[in-house]
Amino acid sequence: MRYCHFQLHGKPEYGLIESVAGHDTITTLLSDRPENSGRIEDIISKRITPISMEEAAIFAPVHPSKIVCVGRNYRAHAAEMGNEAPKEPLIFLKPPSSIIAPGKNIIRPKVSQHTDYEGELGVIIGRHCHKLAANEDVRPYILGYTAVNDFTARDLQRKDPQWTRGKGFDTFCPVGPIVTDEINPWAGVRVETRVNGKVRQDGNTRDFIFSLDAIIRYIADFMTLLPGDLIATGTPEGVGPVLAGDVIEVTVEGVGTLRNPVLDE
Repeated sequence: MRYCHFQLHGKPEYGLIESVAGHDTITTLLSDRPENSGRIEDIISKRITPISMEEAAIFAPVHPSKIVCVGRNYRAHAAEMGNEAPKEPLIFLKPPSSIIAPGKNIIRPKVSQHTDYEGELGVIIGRHCHKLAANEDVRPYILGYTAVNDFTARDLQRKDPQWTRGKGFDTFCPVGPIVTDEINPWAGVRVETRVNGKVRQDGNTRDFIFSLDAIIRYIADFMTLLPGDLIATGTPEGVGPVLAGDVIEVTVEGVGTLRNPVLDE
């Protein structure tokens, strides 16, 4: 299953994506947000005249009540930031107002002189999730996966006791372009970030310090995860600064490329 959120005849719609002649193509409309059902198969749908993903106007594919992020989930990234690897998941939040669609501008705020990209695998929750048993499989709670750029005002993050401001500006959470359940982070999914076409990050989810099982179970132990909630699972090593005029591309294997230009406020 792969789906996107796109514009059709001036209206936002959700559509299933299939490969047609080797190209990702929207072929079927969904009658509701996928997270409202938890199972795409349960949503009434109808076929449409196929639309190439390259030609469609794409929106962010998620509408979470919250964005839960995992910090320092790759040892090499923790080391490059001058930190030890955490002994338990390091959790922080980004506000839903920080979400933007693929292609939209990331705005560097005037109050920050140092902004960084952070390419990540995103996990979308599909079912009410709270207080899981120690041996309970987390997979049934996952609706699908997407790409996330956890954009950060690094100077503000280092200045503030909490990371809310440095992580939470409007436009600081590009997400997309699609959601898929056809990848397996446990087996390994490549996460790559390019700036102006040059590779800056090249990681793999096999290198997570904390697996998705550990992450989801840890979060759900103290916070109810609702359908549609987004978890950003951490960034590989290679984070670095960007300036106005730069273009960031986060590619998650099996998801596609999330591309966003950077502008100054």
